[in-house]
Amino acid sequence: MKKNWLYIIPVVALLLLASGCSSSDDDGYSTDFFPRIFDPTNVFSIPSYVINVGDEVTFENLAFSPGGVVDISWKINGEEVSKEESYTFTATEGGEFELVLEVKNGEDTVTRNTFILVSPENYEFKPYTAVVMPYLSDQGSSESINWDIVTHIAFKCGRVLPGGDLEVIAGENAQTADALVARSHLNGIPVLMGISGRLSGIDGWALYESNDFGNVIRDPQTRDILIENIVSYVSEKKMDGVDIMMTDLNSGLASSNAAAVGPFITALKSALPEGSLVTVTVATNWVHSEYTDLSDADWLNVRAFENGAHVGPGAPPGQSSPLSYMVQGANLWVNQHNIPANKIVLGIPAFGVRYDQLDENGNNASWGSYAYMRYNDILAEDPDAATQEYSDIAFGVYYNGIPLVEEKATYIRDNQFLGAYIWAGDYDAAGANSLTGTLYNILN
Repeated sequence: MKKNWLYIIPVVALLLLASGCSSSDDDGYSTDFFPRIFDPTNVFSIPSYVINVGDEVTFENLAFSPGGVVDISWKINGEEVSKEESYTFTATEGGEFELVLEVKNGEDTVTRNTFILVSPENYEFKPYTAVVMPYLSDQGSSESINWDIVTHIAFKCGRVLPGGDLEVIAGENAQTADALVARSHLNGIPVLMGISGRLSGIDGWALYESNDFGNVIRDPQTRDILIENIVSYVSEKKMDGVDIMMTDLNSGLASSNAAAVGPFITALKSALPEGSLVTVTVATNWVHSEYTDLSDADWLNVRAFENGAHVGPGAPPGQSSPLSYMVQGANLWVNQHNIPANKIVLGIPAFGVRYDQLDENGNNASWGSYAYMRYNDILAEDPDAATQEYSDIAFGVYYNGIPLVEEKATYIRDNQFLGAYIWAGDYDAAGANSLTGTLYNILN
């Protein structure tokens, strides 16, 4: 039988490196040979393992060169735990642990490392005065969060599919949802699963003539299938509740889609574990009058930004999310729907409207001549943008900078609203330019 010599030769070479290089110190070779770690099963290729208390992760099938000569040391957070060729980490408590494999030969050292994130079994949520909630898009992760300036997290990781199925790719990719929940609970922060239909893009709202979510919750049979899928995922991931972002409000079925939200909240609330939060993100345009009873929601996230006055053909460039529009949206839900202020969380945008082409009158040229731009991308192009609400990028971009967010936060605080959320949390900046941090400093 013909042998595959191209495969056999590299394997033999590896074995010679790992075992044949263990010659005695007399030849001067073993102590001079630079140590190597061979990881053919890629146990160190995963940057972070996310597990639960009681789970184990085994690091094995490694080879070392020079074989039988190197000094092996496994360390957890800097403390040596083993000198064997393999190691099994057993999670006994919640926390984040750095695992380092250190291999020495003479004066030379080589290392491999990874992190193990253990979701805690027991945790308490930190107290707060007002809600400050980054609402992560489906591109967000725990890496986007400064835990010191938030009280809740929402993660838009669920998309409703026809028939009541639930797409959760955003949460499953690289254990994003597991890592977010683990780090949130370690920091005393509850996590809500955001669910929606198809969204339009950066602004995270209604896609024209999209009805996937609306069709499902209008039909009691498919609604029950969806609820079962939501409860299963929330329970599996140890999330603390759900936000319903039913955005199918830009279609001929908008009225009936909005009317189905209230019964859906009631049914979902009764199916989730006791104590789970159920919130709903609601509109401030004409569709608001079509919502039915939302009293079973723990609070309403009022999408009080993007007034629509500065997009479309011939629209004058300008601020789409002014303080006045937020106040109008807040008053609409308080005065017309009788929702108390302490059950309303008002939305703040972490994105702006950029004009890419203007007509001869200096107005927006067409439906395709403007785009949305993330706040952190605006700052990347204009480092001084945080202190303003307009930047001379392309034909101009309007957004909410720190002064405007300070005005909004002051209004929220002074009028005793429950708090604010940021769409989207992963669009925000870090440090002194953070919109989330600005909200937190005023509201808490």
